[in-house]
Amino acid sequence: MAKAPDDGLLLVDKPAGMTSHDAVDRARRALRTKRIGHGGTLDPFATGLLVLLVGRATRLLPYLDGEPKAYDATIRFGAETDTDDLTGTVTTEAALPTHAAVEKAIEGLTGDIDQVPPAYSAKQVGGTRAYAAARRGQALALAAVPVRVARWEIRGWRDAECDVSVICGGGTYIRALARDLGRAAGSAAHLSALRRTASGRFSVRDAVTVDAISAAAVREPIEAIPDAARVEVDAAGRSRVARGMTLPAAADSGGVAAIVDESGELVAVAEADGELWQPRVVLVDG
Repeated sequence: MAKAPDDGLLLVDKPAGMTSHDAVDRARRALRTKRIGHGGTLDPFATGLLVLLVGRATRLLPYLDGEPKAYDATIRFGAETDTDDLTGTVTTEAALPTHAAVEKAIEGLTGDIDQVPPAYSAKQVGGTRAYAAARRGQALALAAVPVRVARWEIRGWRDAECDVSVICGGGTYIRALARDLGRAAGSAAHLSALRRTASGRFSVRDAVTVDAISAAAVREPIEAIPDAARVEVDAAGRSRVARGMTLPAAADSGGVAAIVDESGELVAVAEADGELWQPRVVLVDG
């Protein structure tokens, strides 16, 4: 059986004021399917790219390459909040830093760094979500975790606000970067705006608005794994792979392969196992 019309990849530009969960629900209703997975959420106040996989393509989530992440952000200096963003309550106020101090602080927040997640985050300690504890006034002591910040770019200043672009690895909290930048510059700061512009090779420029989902064409599943090597099979090979059977692989094959049939349809994702391709995710019926 071939893929359903709505099996595949969908890029959505989430608006501010909507949770990622609500955006996914809108997609489910618009596409009349319950099977939608995502490649990472955004805070409600944030805008930008959500990478969604629809139907059978949800099986590709383990192979979705969503790094690095790219963001445009606005950081407001002079005040720190309990959420590290504009939705929180001010907890600390300080004089504004010099531009030179901010530029110097950015240097120390670039590369491989240890980052303490925001008190209002989905991190867990002993089975308790950090945001749940924080809402009860019992903020958890969160351990620092290693993250990678590849690059910052200051795009401009407006009074107490600084517009930046950040490229980073998954698991990096831009809110925490804003908080730590304020502290490192001898001031205080929080995130006042955030927009995800890219996730891996997926760009918000190619995304549709939430209101346009019902009219959008869902992309072919293979577009979800653009960096996987392609291995084409004939009808007999397609039948073998659809039943989870292995295929011969070159001795120097490695990593992950997208197994496609003669029409270019993605049949399965396979991993190298010696001189064999072992299907791990099959997207068609045998």
